[in-house]
Amino acid sequence: MPVAAPHIVSDVMTAPAVVVGSGTPFKEIVRVMVRRHVSAVPVVNGDGRVVGVVSEADLLPKEESRCHEAAGSERGRRGPGAIKAEGRTAEEVMTAPAITVGSGQTLARAARLMAVHHVKRLPVIDDEGRLCGVVSRGDLLKVFLRPDEDIEEEVRRTVVSYLFPRHAHAIHVSVLNGVVTLRGPVHDTSLIWVAERLVGGLEGVVGVDSRLRGEGPCTGPLAAAR
Repeated sequence: MPVAAPHIVSDVMTAPAVVVGSGTPFKEIVRVMVRRHVSAVPVVNGDGRVVGVVSEADLLPKEESRCHEAAGSERGRRGPGAIKAEGRTAEEVMTAPAITVGSGQTLARAARLMAVHHVKRLPVIDDEGRLCGVVSRGDLLKVFLRPDEDIEEEVRRTVVSYLFPRHAHAIHVSVLNGVVTLRGPVHDTSLIWVAERLVGGLEGVVGVDSRLRGEGPCTGPLAAAR
């Protein structure tokens, strides 16, 4: 079945990525994140491979510790963030190993990794394991900016024409704000749910409103056997 290839991570990632080296000083990390308006940065080694990630959460223990020190409290020195609170470089405060995603992975795979690991962005690596970009939650949502006209064309080309070649001309496809509506007669009603599933799986589709109907009282494979 000539279904169009799904969008992959490299289609929506931000490249080149904002990065720091393992020896980057704490203050420089903060400057980079503030200047580039990012909440986390990958840490790379000399070969361009990701060795960790520094996020805002990795940096905050130092401020928390400072506040406790100023108040004369021992809590900051004994807390779980004590080691990171004392860190002076990216290597000492980063979270490692980093959760990464391949550039050829689907957006669904990236979204699952973010959900499972509770992260807002993922370093994207190429086939050799080197950093080639960063994908964020916002990047994954870009697929829903796909024009309705493009979705309609793909529905006709990859679903309607394939499943219902005899009635492709009679099936009306419309898309409004990502919601696909299918109307018209089909020769095999058992394929209606297949069409709904396939259309619902296309990139940018928000929902499917199926109004397909059988062309007669006896349709589908059982009718052909009579």
